[in-house]
Amino acid sequence: MGRGRVELKRIENKINRQVTFAKRRNGLLKKAYELSVLCDAEVALIIFSNRGKLYEFCSTSSMLKTLERYQKCNYGAPEPNVSTREALELSSQQEYLKLKARYESLQRSQRNLMGEDLGPLSSKELESLERQLDMSLKQIRSTRTQYMLDQLTDLQRKEHLLNDANKTLRQRLMEGYDLSSLQLNPNGNDMGYGRQPAQPHGDAFFHQLQCEPTLHIGYHPDAVSGVTAGPSVNNYMAGWMP
Repeated sequence: MGRGRVELKRIENKINRQVTFAKRRNGLLKKAYELSVLCDAEVALIIFSNRGKLYEFCSTSSMLKTLERYQKCNYGAPEPNVSTREALELSSQQEYLKLKARYESLQRSQRNLMGEDLGPLSSKELESLERQLDMSLKQIRSTRTQYMLDQLTDLQRKEHLLNDANKTLRQRLMEGYDLSSLQLNPNGNDMGYGRQPAQPHGDAFFHQLQCEPTLHIGYHPDAVSGVTAGPSVNNYMAGWMP
């Protein structure tokens, strides 16, 4: 089954357009070379990409000589008083006009992307501009998201490094504290200045005093009850209280 016919119109997909350009450019350069070899023809081919990159082929040793020959055939032989320099200036002027038109076209496209000068555009051109803006917006969002993810990964890595450094410093601080304690009190267990464990306080700590609950001043009740008339044997004064 033969290959289907390709519709000649601008390819909207940027990647497909670049692939098609590369393939057809190489094929065109190959055909120009084959034509110059098979038919002994003088062939000059100039291609500018949409980004302004130049691709050229010339079957002779100098592209400039072929262009001069083209100028003579296309615009007629220059007048006798017109020098080769003036012819080159004329060619440069024409090239300048082409580049100027190209520049104006690019400026117009840029204004359209900014939302300006949309009145002269047709419906299809507006749809194409909208698709181009959507693709650009998706690319910008994807790039921004990737940039934020890279920043987040970098911050997490720095956080892990800081946590490890913090743990190392804390361990060194504890080791230095223990070493300082040993240097200040090397025999702390033998000197007896250490903190003694607390003694439990139970009921056995408080001992009940063996004493009578009544306070007697100056006499014993037993002695008073057994006192008879006459001097007291225990030198107590009998009956001094009423």
